[in-house]
Amino acid sequence: MTFFDRILLGNTYKSWLIALAVTAAAFAFLSLLRALVHRKLVAWSRRTSTDLDDLAAELVHRTRFYLLLILSVFLGSLALRLTPEARAVLGKLIVISFLFQGAEWGNAVLDRWIRRSGKSKKGEDKAGLTMFVALGFTGRLVLWSLALLLALDNLGVDITALVAGLGIGGVAVALAVQNVLGDLFASISIVLDKPFVIGDFIIVDHLMGTVEHIGLKTTRLRSLGGEQLVFANSDLLKSRIRNFKRMTERRISFTIGVTYQTPPDLLEVLPDMIRRVVESRENARFDRSHFKGFGPYSLDFETVYYVTTPDYTIYMDVQQAINLDLCRRFAEAGIEFAYPTQPLYLGRLAPATEPAAPRGPR
Repeated sequence: MTFFDRILLGNTYKSWLIALAVTAAAFAFLSLLRALVHRKLVAWSRRTSTDLDDLAAELVHRTRFYLLLILSVFLGSLALRLTPEARAVLGKLIVISFLFQGAEWGNAVLDRWIRRSGKSKKGEDKAGLTMFVALGFTGRLVLWSLALLLALDNLGVDITALVAGLGIGGVAVALAVQNVLGDLFASISIVLDKPFVIGDFIIVDHLMGTVEHIGLKTTRLRSLGGEQLVFANSDLLKSRIRNFKRMTERRISFTIGVTYQTPPDLLEVLPDMIRRVVESRENARFDRSHFKGFGPYSLDFETVYYVTTPDYTIYMDVQQAINLDLCRRFAEAGIEFAYPTQPLYLGRLAPATEPAAPRGPR
């Protein structure tokens, strides 16, 4: 009997050498094929604007060596006579390899989705980017957990009790961290519904500031005084929010009071005078001006106009120019602004009746 005719585990040395050679050749061929295909796909993706070829190149690049190795071992095992138990073990290893490789491919898809979302959200919606990162982490956790459970099930482990235990544990954890989960879902709601985005100036109840950060649990505002205001996301959505960044124009209403000594002829032309002053200003659209009523110490005129830009500084510039122009025109027309006064009328009192002289004794 020659060396190659000797028996090892039911197969000759010659069969083992052939199987080893086939395994090595198959592994070398598959590795070279993966490298060539990846190079071709990368070169192709540089000449196109679509993302599918980039994704295909990424998937080929993420193909792991253990999958190539187990496939090579399977091809080499065809030269051997294996027991059914050995074939079953090899089959399970192949299934497990494909499960983890599938999770790796899914992870590649999630990574590319997050990168694309990051490029589209960069500089304009950092809160959306935060949400995509959180969703990517959750997706990877679910993906690898599913792959692990299926691998354990393929190995013959009873995962029913494990899944039930995880379900009960998940309920317990959810109850323990329900406030955190509430803020997390509120964050997702803020990002999807977009009641405000980073850079918006908002008022929440009696607090106001510019949105600086929208996180998974809190949202942070920079107040006008310079301090940072921190809100829990769930509490923020329960509040009444006024978003001034969404304004397209500002409605301005102001009241002017003139003295009661102003002649009726001037009172009649005063609304038209105010209208001309407002219409002469840039970024201002006149709406109305009326003699509103009789005040305690003034005759009141109410004026409404619109500033056609939401910028607060421009609004203040327009209002200042209107006020100065009205002061000049009122001075030219002889109209006096009213201020809190209370007239005091003095008059002579009627003399008191002198009392009658007391009568003397009779």
